[in-house]
Amino acid sequence: MKHLSILLGTLLLFSCAKKGETLEKKAKRIHQNVITIDTHDDINVKNFTDGINYTQNLETQVNLPKMKAGDLDVAWLIVYTGQDSLNADGYAKAADNAIAKFEAIHRLCEVYAPDQIELALTSEDVRRIVGSGKKVAMIGVENAYPIGEDLSKFEDYYNRGARYISLSHNGHSQFCDSNTGEKDDIWLHNGLSELGKEAVKEMNRLGMMIDVSHPSKASIMQMIALSKAPIIASHSSARALCDHSRNLDDEQLLALKDNGGVVQTVAFSSYLNTEKHEKRAAYMKQIYQEIADSLGVNWYERSQFSSLTKTEQEEFMENYPKVTKMGDEKAAKNADAPSPVSVTDLVDHIDYMVKLIGIDHVGISSDFDGGGGIEGWSDASETFNVTLELVKRGYSEEEIAKLWGENLLRVLDKVQEIASQH
Repeated sequence: MKHLSILLGTLLLFSCAKKGETLEKKAKRIHQNVITIDTHDDINVKNFTDGINYTQNLETQVNLPKMKAGDLDVAWLIVYTGQDSLNADGYAKAADNAIAKFEAIHRLCEVYAPDQIELALTSEDVRRIVGSGKKVAMIGVENAYPIGEDLSKFEDYYNRGARYISLSHNGHSQFCDSNTGEKDDIWLHNGLSELGKEAVKEMNRLGMMIDVSHPSKASIMQMIALSKAPIIASHSSARALCDHSRNLDDEQLLALKDNGGVVQTVAFSSYLNTEKHEKRAAYMKQIYQEIADSLGVNWYERSQFSSLTKTEQEEFMENYPKVTKMGDEKAAKNADAPSPVSVTDLVDHIDYMVKLIGIDHVGISSDFDGGGGIEGWSDASETFNVTLELVKRGYSEEEIAKLWGENLLRVLDKVQEIASQH
């Protein structure tokens, strides 16, 4: 049992491979010993009801049965709100959406499955809950847009359990510019707005981690310069290996290292290997459409997502895992199918960033149920495959423990320590 391993602590952490132990057995032992944390898992409130919830093995990439099957200990469940107009009406609608997601996560932990999963607010909570044999939920906020212009809402979100927030998503917010500005070179603030600068200070005061996965490069560099605490990129990879605006270039990664932060390498196909992703996507387009037609559901390209209505977006997120799973199973039988982006591509990014900024500044995330998932780690039940690939690459148990969660917990501790000094 994992909780027994954790109680043994350092002795097991530095244990040597047993004589004659196969590589897979070694990987399984390490996977059992370390705390595995995925820092980005989207949710749909429709899956947090009396009749349909994460105690069931739903079509979602993350739920309790899949977490148990893959021995994933900690899922950061995401309060995500898309970008809309920067006005009071837009903020009010977004606020309702955000609160509904906070409440959904609390229902899971406090009503539907308190015997299986518990909300953690600190690293001490994480270790205690994992040690008890239960799974752990943590809350991240993807896009501060629903906060509007009332900075007191950061504390409200903190009190509701949020332990990281990104100041923008795909679109410039009232707080900062988004990475999406690279497409047309149109910027709203040239980095942080004055409100955004105050938001950074407020998050430092509260002990809430600042997530830089979606903001623009200028925004990120300004946040790092302004923040008194380490920052995180909750789901980003290396731009040197995949030239996407959502990834971090070497300058950003080195700044993050100097800041003491951590970048959580993300299992998102188009952020890992553009060439393989595009070849596979072109091949799969017709297959996914055929699967959707056979199921009698509407199907949209991910590139269309921002232009869809809220109802269409919800429909897409609900159908996406089912359609892609069936499509991938169909493609696996076709010898001419292009190779999908896989766990090896994910670990290529880990290797690159570890070499550039050091083992203490790199972590792992999936973006499950938000477009993430790759061959070998298509849902939480396959989490072990990441550890297996790390072992194949020669990472030690201590190093794998850092990548899977210790680095992230160290940053959380430091952020909260700095806040306590205010």
